[in-house]
Amino acid sequence: MKTNILGLPVQESELIVTELNSLLSNYQVYYQNLRGIHWNIRGKRFFDLHVKFEELYNDSQLKVDMIAERVLTLGGTPLHTFEDYIKNNKLEVGKNISNDERAIQLVVSSLSDLLGIEREILNKSAAINDEGTNSMMSDFIVEQEKTLWMMQAWLEE
Repeated sequence: MKTNILGLPVQESELIVTELNSLLSNYQVYYQNLRGIHWNIRGKRFFDLHVKFEELYNDSQLKVDMIAERVLTLGGTPLHTFEDYIKNNKLEVGKNISNDERAIQLVVSSLSDLLGIEREILNKSAAINDEGTNSMMSDFIVEQEKTLWMMQAWLEE
């Protein structure tokens, strides 16, 4: 079996790179959705949600960079065009969302979809002992599960 400089199997690492590029694409759509709801949110909860959405898009921007750097670490090339992002996207694209509940629902559905992608990557990276990718996916999953719980709690008011 041929291994890369990290000691990981080349063929399986290439598959993980493909999966990470899909995650990268979905994160870029998630990021842009967050920017849109941050800009367009209206209503009595504006001040709280405006700040929360900014917090979320700043976090997602950091994650985009981490994913791209992991792709590079594994020997791949990160996707970087809007055409690629849309082609690989599985998330709902939010357009002109200004209602608070609709905005939170978009965040919840997006995070749920991202969790599914991350768990698939985690399973594949675990199978080849790719601890770098495992660790990153595990960290993302723990944080997003908590955010999902909080968003669901907000929706139940």
